[in-house]
Amino acid sequence: MKIAHRSACVAALALPLFVAGCSLLPTTRHLPVPKAPVLVRSATPQELVEQLNQRWDALETLTATVEIQATEFKTTEGIEKDFPSSRGYILMRKPRMLRVMGTYFGVPIFNMASDGSNFTLVIPSKNLVIKGANTVTEKNLSSPLLNLRPDFFLDAIAVRGLEPNEEYMVMNDTETIEDTAKKHLYKEPEYVLSIMRPKAGREKLPVRVITFRRDDMMPYDQDIYDSQGNLETQVIYSNYAEFSAGKYPSKVTIKRPQEGIQLTLTVVDVHENIQLSDSQFQVKIPSGATVRQLK
Repeated sequence: MKIAHRSACVAALALPLFVAGCSLLPTTRHLPVPKAPVLVRSATPQELVEQLNQRWDALETLTATVEIQATEFKTTEGIEKDFPSSRGYILMRKPRMLRVMGTYFGVPIFNMASDGSNFTLVIPSKNLVIKGANTVTEKNLSSPLLNLRPDFFLDAIAVRGLEPNEEYMVMNDTETIEDTAKKHLYKEPEYVLSIMRPKAGREKLPVRVITFRRDDMMPYDQDIYDSQGNLETQVIYSNYAEFSAGKYPSKVTIKRPQEGIQLTLTVVDVHENIQLSDSQFQVKIPSGATVRQLK
């Protein structure tokens, strides 16, 4: 009688589960299986570095038309602020000459030129001119945006080759990427190139970390470190497309975590190795403008 009573209790407890469509038995469901790319290229560490150096050595000048979207992050306040996008024009000439101009509906909003050592920035709406060195010798902690100098932009728009005093190592990695729209997972085999500079003793300082996807061997991520080995700039290169300059990312995202700023460049057009004169890397200072010198 006790056994019969217990069986009745179990049946009474199980009945609502079956009525609700539940099952006490294990269920099987299909999960998305990561898809590997059709083509996976291989290269030795030396070949990878040689390819990077060859691309950089072949580049003398670069000109680009872009849309610039700036975003400011105030993480302590939980605020993200997007600024109106502007049409930008970029001129670069090796070794480190840079010109960046921004317009809003055809009206100039900034004009910056750098000779590789010093820069001049003109802001017409404020009748203000800012001058300073390309390299920050002492960081401004109260106003982090003043630490933004042309070098970070220059290092982001083109991936430089290695310097003679730099060392490197290469690792294999695989990233799994989710395409939420198509409900697919994709495997992205990668090479991760770590570039270091020797310090005192056996210590080495990180200089850059560049990630190459092995389907096309193009750089997709670049982390850039300052002279103290701190992460300073993160760059994401995406949506590679064919331009007159060849294959180039149609979107470049530049993140500066220390200043809480992000620049997204949507590339409209890009050219390489067009002759650029010295005068194209000079800006005219408006008469009566206030000139501010940065340290």
